[in-house]
Amino acid sequence: MRLNKYISHNSKYSRREADALIEAGEVTINKVKVENFGHDVKEDDQVSIRGLHVKPKTELTMIVYNKPKGTLVTQKDDRGRTTIFHKLPGKFRHFIPVGRLDFASEGLLLLTDSPRVAEVMMQSGLDRTYNIKIDKPFSPEMEEAMKEGLYLDDARAGGHEKSKIYSMEFSPFVHYEVRGVSENFTKLRVTIAEGQNRELRRFFGHFEANVLDLKRVAFGGIELNNLPTNKTRYFTRREYDDTHKYLKMVKQIEAQEAKEEEDQVKAERLKEKKKNQTEEQARRAKSAEEKRLKEAKQRNSNRNNPNKKKRD
Repeated sequence: MRLNKYISHNSKYSRREADALIEAGEVTINKVKVENFGHDVKEDDQVSIRGLHVKPKTELTMIVYNKPKGTLVTQKDDRGRTTIFHKLPGKFRHFIPVGRLDFASEGLLLLTDSPRVAEVMMQSGLDRTYNIKIDKPFSPEMEEAMKEGLYLDDARAGGHEKSKIYSMEFSPFVHYEVRGVSENFTKLRVTIAEGQNRELRRFFGHFEANVLDLKRVAFGGIELNNLPTNKTRYFTRREYDDTHKYLKMVKQIEAQEAKEEEDQVKAERLKEKKKNQTEEQARRAKSAEEKRLKEAKQRNSNRNNPNKKKRD
């Protein structure tokens, strides 16, 4: 995590105040002064401000927010558009969104005061459930793609006009159901296990269907239920327990992967060492053989030319 971000999340100082402290030389990492606010803070690093240790928060706070349409999930927008942080209470201004919902989408958005938790959950394969309305009938081709998955070389339909993403692979949907059909539209509830850029809009865009409404109603085991638009609530005890269990599982998996990677590195080093030893043994054997042959040749030469030996 960047140093200024670490300070703002674990102390009373804002990001701007953290930058000023760092530039003034009042911040140290492991007792060494650091003046680069982009310095990467490792898990075991000790960060201090004016000699006082800045301890990482061990407590976790998470909230559910019912994002309204017409808001951006970002801290600020250069074009002056409304962001969720214009709407959220001030005490949540430093919270980090878990993933994104685009400007025209609404519904469940998780936020947390833990950068690590936000990162883990953003990269997770937790289920995301959406209520969707499209302007086309539900087709057999759509259903087949939901069941089997889909790869598009050109996935720009449904994407933002300035997006640099052209191709996209869609995994099979976890679940889908048609909840309403008319001549001009279809209502669906779908569950997917990933959160790519405007993924559902691009998926239906491939079938020339526009997404008229998109509302996320669940993320993992967290549900929006009847939370009013633009309102927040804290996690329930069960939701916290489930989150901690998930984070513990992720930590165990990461530890196992790290061990496997370490074991692989050790195995490769051992293999390289044995290879070098074998090559060294072969080199020595070759050298010894060349020496033996040279000596044998010399002996034969001496036997065949006894006068040379006498002259010598």
